[in-house]
Amino acid sequence: MSFNAQRLYGLLPAVYRVRDHEKNEALKELLAVIADQAAILEENLEQLYDDQFIETCAQWAVPYIGDLIGYRSLHGVAPKIRSPRAEVARTIAFRRRKGTAAMLEQLARDVTGWDARVVEFFQLLATTQYMNHIRPGNLYAPELRTWELLERLNSPFDTVAHTIDVRRISTAEGRYNIPNIGIYLWRLHAYSLTGSPAFKVDERRYLFNPLGADARLFTRPVVEDETTHLADPINVPHPISRRVLHEYLVNYYGKEKSFFLKGIDIDSILVCNLSDVEGGSWAHTPPPDGKVAIDPVLGRIAFAKDPDTPPLVTFHCAFSADMGGGEYERRASFEPLISDIQRVPQDHTTIQAALDAASDGGVIEITDSGRYEENISINVNAGKRLELRAANNRRPTIVLDSELEISGGENAEITLNGLLLTGGAIRVPEQTENLLRRLRIQHCTLVPGLSLSMAGEPEHPDKPGIIIESENFAVEIEHSIAGGLRIAKNATVRITDSIIDAAQETEVAFASTDHESAGGQLSIKDSTVIGKVHSREIEMASNTIFLADLADGDTWSAPVRAERKQKGCVRFSYLPLSSIVPRRYRCQPLDESDEARVRPQFTSLRYNDPGYAQLRQSTAIEIRTGADDEGEMGVFHKLYQPQRETNLRVRLDEYLRFGLEAGIIYVT
Repeated sequence: MSFNAQRLYGLLPAVYRVRDHEKNEALKELLAVIADQAAILEENLEQLYDDQFIETCAQWAVPYIGDLIGYRSLHGVAPKIRSPRAEVARTIAFRRRKGTAAMLEQLARDVTGWDARVVEFFQLLATTQYMNHIRPGNLYAPELRTWELLERLNSPFDTVAHTIDVRRISTAEGRYNIPNIGIYLWRLHAYSLTGSPAFKVDERRYLFNPLGADARLFTRPVVEDETTHLADPINVPHPISRRVLHEYLVNYYGKEKSFFLKGIDIDSILVCNLSDVEGGSWAHTPPPDGKVAIDPVLGRIAFAKDPDTPPLVTFHCAFSADMGGGEYERRASFEPLISDIQRVPQDHTTIQAALDAASDGGVIEITDSGRYEENISINVNAGKRLELRAANNRRPTIVLDSELEISGGENAEITLNGLLLTGGAIRVPEQTENLLRRLRIQHCTLVPGLSLSMAGEPEHPDKPGIIIESENFAVEIEHSIAGGLRIAKNATVRITDSIIDAAQETEVAFASTDHESAGGQLSIKDSTVIGKVHSREIEMASNTIFLADLADGDTWSAPVRAERKQKGCVRFSYLPLSSIVPRRYRCQPLDESDEARVRPQFTSLRYNDPGYAQLRQSTAIEIRTGADDEGEMGVFHKLYQPQRETNLRVRLDEYLRFGLEAGIIYVT
């Protein structure tokens, strides 16, 4: 029943209302106060009823309902567990499916944010057949003519019977035993490149990778919000093999699928091994007339006839996080105060033409993921701000024939956002008229070594990616990948969530423009540096890995060195013991006896590899949980991978059936 003052007043006999009107309606005012309190009481009663359900309860009631069902809170690092209300609600649903493989798989995806597949290893045990319960698929010796059995052998999708393994799966040693459950996880994500011109090797041969290097193609996962069956290869970001692509081409080829060549229908695609052969050619080329040969392992394309223009390709590669140039969400990093936007190629056909028209500042936005081969220079007038950026969810490739020179008037600022630059370094020259104040590099890739060979090796590992000759200048690098830095002594550099890669530990990652003396002031956080560092001052280094070493006969006194040791701090970071730096706080290694053991181990240190700069699971726990919040040190600190794994282990303790034991196995 709903109470209000007018309704209560209308229930009074007319004689009382008349007399109340004669007395200035004092009774009506009293009933208004009573109605307000009755409404509050009524609302309270309704809320008490709503508080019995997780979907409608007040926020304060969420932990109490969680306690009633035995809910344990987790680190909110994955999107689906950031809301305690949603997590409690899903806990109730999971309890009804407790212990099933499909439920465990969905649980693993939710609490880690990674793609997952669950394997019950008892189903893969080679056993003596019981005649009343024959298992035709459980053959100890697999049919060798069945290609898929051998293709999936020892992978998450293995179906071949194995002999028993009595070692414990929880210690990552054993697998095939009756109580063992395997949780396979893919830490890498599939990132797309859409409508990009293929790199031309010659008239008939092309590469998917716009940098002109081999690159393996990965599956674009078919995402399932609710797990109704165990994951198949098409549901995870798995590398595509030649045989799988040949047999299941229809699942991988198409506009909204793993890869696509514009204007080429699926009947024209021929899956081949296009590996190198003597003479510099590729195997199985040229393909038959009317066919286009694809090699998903090397990312190569071969045509039977010369195409008129490089084909526009869409494909997926793999990486750990949203950083460097890439087709991912970057809108929050856009310059918010500039409304004048000029678009390439709509308003201007070339980037330089747009830059020439924007000397008074503004935004130049590249709206596609195309390949732009041109020499560009940037100059902006005094007091103006210019942003050269890729549109959201786009990644254009800018191929330079020479250095990209950047200059500007007094207090001018320039931002680069979302770009992939190859072929040349960025230089801010020391000139009388160059009074530029700041350069920001956000979500960009400045290819380490300037460019790549077809094998993916840096072609100029000794050359830097950024050269700052101008004094009293500020550089900010965020969520980016860059080669070595050469910084004037009085300049300042701030680096966050980035990789600075000199291609080798003994090369120079940070120094002055002469490659030897001290570079400017350095502040670095949540980053990985590959190469030697010599700075005038390290203002702050936090959660950072300095992977540096001295070569034989090296003239440097230390692999990481700051001229001023009285000021600054290095905290929660890894750097060689022989480094000369300001005060250290909880850094690794602690002493010489631990130096070899805690040295970071990486999946790969070669740019263009899927596992680039990713810490291996064999890395010492002091590095993998050594950051200030117990995350891992280095550029992928904010992925909070140790916390994701902890989340999964906590939930497995709750949901595994009695007597079963689970092991976490990382596929990538």
